[in-house]
Amino acid sequence: MAPVLSDFDPATGIGRLTLNRPAALNAIDVPMAQAFLAAVHTLTAEPGLRVVLLTGAGRAFAAGGDVAAFAEHGIGKAGEVINALLDPLHAAILALRATPAPVICAVQGAAAGAGLSLAVAGDLVLAAGDAKFVVAYDRLGASPDCGLTWFLPRRVGRGMAFRLLMDGATLGAEEARACGLADMTAPVEDFPAAAEALAARIAAGPTLALGAVKRLMDGTLSLPEHLEAERAAFVAATRTPDFEEGVTAFLNRRKPAFTGR
Repeated sequence: MAPVLSDFDPATGIGRLTLNRPAALNAIDVPMAQAFLAAVHTLTAEPGLRVVLLTGAGRAFAAGGDVAAFAEHGIGKAGEVINALLDPLHAAILALRATPAPVICAVQGAAAGAGLSLAVAGDLVLAAGDAKFVVAYDRLGASPDCGLTWFLPRRVGRGMAFRLLMDGATLGAEEARACGLADMTAPVEDFPAAAEALAARIAAGPTLALGAVKRLMDGTLSLPEHLEAERAAFVAATRTPDFEEGVTAFLNRRKPAFTGR
């Protein structure tokens, strides 16, 4: 069974990535991390990609790194295992941040440790009613990985992020939405359909303009530099077919039909 499933629908521009070790609650081992990177590279190379929907198979989004691997190889070699995990995971996260296509993380069940990091690395987080966002690292006597200390403060603010990381907190879906960790929620019974509907709405948007939003929000420029970067992005957008369509639709008082170009 493939540890990561991937498919792309050229008709809609929706790309799907599914973490696929349901018997292990999608805990991430080295083969899975490597498969995830390969799937991300393949998907983000699709010229018609307009949105990425990341989910987990079974009862959980991802239960974090496969802690059993640390003991299997000996605690003294845990650093080697961590590096073997993080090399592909870091590359995959950077590729997902670099693609213009918005990334939706649809979280059902547990998103713990590295699973939480992957979830908040997305642009939008949709939480099922049974979602549990679990920091978990303090239970191992470890600090976070996979960008959690970068992404979490940007979602919830430094103070809340620090508290969650210090407490080793577990948040349900509504708690996560209330503090900004999740963007929206959906009942468990409606969750797959809600995730697909959200992906379809985002995929119908102006993909290049949304990609500029990602790039600008991820940047670390000074305010004067950021203002000029915004200006350049807006001017670049005016040269796209989607901008022409948006202006035409506005003037004709109809809904725009964007093509992602």
